[in-house]
Amino acid sequence: MDKPAPSIQYPTPQTKTLVLGLGNPILTDDGVGIQVVQAAAARRSPTDAVTFAEASVGGLRLLDFLVGYDRVVMVDAIRSHDGRPGEIYRLGPSDLAASIHSGSTHDLSLPEALTLGRRLGMALPEDQGIVILAVEVEDILTFGDSCTPAIIAAIPRAVEAVLAQLDPSSSAAVPVRTDAK
Repeated sequence: MDKPAPSIQYPTPQTKTLVLGLGNPILTDDGVGIQVVQAAAARRSPTDAVTFAEASVGGLRLLDFLVGYDRVVMVDAIRSHDGRPGEIYRLGPSDLAASIHSGSTHDLSLPEALTLGRRLGMALPEDQGIVILAVEVEDILTFGDSCTPAIIAAIPRAVEAVLAQLDPSSSAAVPVRTDAK
């Protein structure tokens, strides 16, 4: 059997995994990460090795959620230049350079926050242990607690993508892009 690619960290019995849904649940499509993680959690049996959580934070504030985990699967909304609403991307921290939500000089990108946290001695997962499943969205500015139709249609595929990350032996192949330009 061939060895897995070194950029993928497969879970072991002692690996602690966090599945983290990100977003604002009252800003239409921005809440897609939270909805996906809620649906994925409902499909899994409780286990000590996998924790499901939700957060409406970014930058430095995100580090508190990541401490102590070996692997993290984050699910969030994304707006790219050429994406179609409902597309799903599989990204790593280095793929995310900037945020449209940076409100101050204290808010850092995910790679910058991880670097700072590690330099401060925080027990954070390595970059190869972090997967970001990002759903291309249409509307992240309108107040509303439900997603637009294209995003609602993408949620089941995103849930399958999350579950596939948790079970590398899964035969469920969910098409995802690996670039967000």
